[in-house]
Amino acid sequence: MKSYIVIGLGRFGQAIARQLCKLGAEVLVMDCNATLIQQISGDVTHAVVGDAQDKEVLRALGVRNFDCAIVAIGDDFAASVLIAMNLKELNVPYVVCKAYNETHRRVLEKLGVDKVVIPEQEHAQRLGRSLFSHNVLEYIELSEEYGILEIPAPKSWIGKSLKDLNVRAKLGVNIIAVENGGKTNVSPAADYEIKTGDVMAVLGSAYALEAVQKL
Repeated sequence: MKSYIVIGLGRFGQAIARQLCKLGAEVLVMDCNATLIQQISGDVTHAVVGDAQDKEVLRALGVRNFDCAIVAIGDDFAASVLIAMNLKELNVPYVVCKAYNETHRRVLEKLGVDKVVIPEQEHAQRLGRSLFSHNVLEYIELSEEYGILEIPAPKSWIGKSLKDLNVRAKLGVNIIAVENGGKTNVSPAADYEIKTGDVMAVLGSAYALEAVQKL
């Protein structure tokens, strides 16, 4: 089982932490805000109130033993940079940081951060590709990270039941409705068998929905 520490519980940090847990990972979240920690504690493996700008706090948590650290603090330049430095100095194997613009990205990359993401920019790019794709009938954005994709059932799904496909575990998405011939089946049962002509309403993260399009 892979292990992650997510630092910063804004919308991006919370979404990443919850998604990783749903995929079966061990996730520790950390934030200075006790209210945010309390809100998410039931959805992750561990939740800790603390300041990641203090290297000794990170050392005490044993961050070097995690497979990956995700710094989800994008709007506080100084804090983001200091935390990234701490994580690199403590030899965390893989560090991912959120940035809010290209200057922030370049600074983090200079520090040796393994991957820097600008979620708003990358989400817009993914959405653009989704809307341009010929097999996407509609895309409904629910938030910066999540949406609903309406697509014809992939050929590889035809004749299989939702239980057999197990898309929630394998792809991190949920099939929330199926339409065929003007009839809509909302929350189809696990034994529902996908038919030719089915149109699927699929709920998931932008990353997961992009994977579904490639099937």
